[in-house]
Amino acid sequence: MQTITLEQFQTADIKIGTVLSAEPVDGSTKLLKLSVDLGEESPRQIIAGLAPSIADPTDLVGKQVPIIANLQPRMIMGLESQGMVLAIGTEGPAVLLHPASQVESGSKLQ
Repeated sequence: MQTITLEQFQTADIKIGTVLSAEPVDGSTKLLKLSVDLGEESPRQIIAGLAPSIADPTDLVGKQVPIIANLQPRMIMGLESQGMVLAIGTEGPAVLLHPASQVESGSKLQ
């Protein structure tokens, strides 16, 4: 495993986002298109490989999840992804992380 310095880790801007909408990406069995409130002027579009783990994408609406907010935007299946959802990768479906209690959208992880 490659290690990083604390300074390198601190460059990741990890914030809590509230999912406003979630839907399957056309032509993909793995991807969901999320609209996420990060406490900014407008929501972010995030393309996440969570479809195999989520039976009904609308169950994500209102959930809070950690987002890497300062990743360079990337095109995925013709859609711009403006961040990355953090989840636990296991042998089976991904497990989403959630704060223990509701926090303000855009709250920074410390």
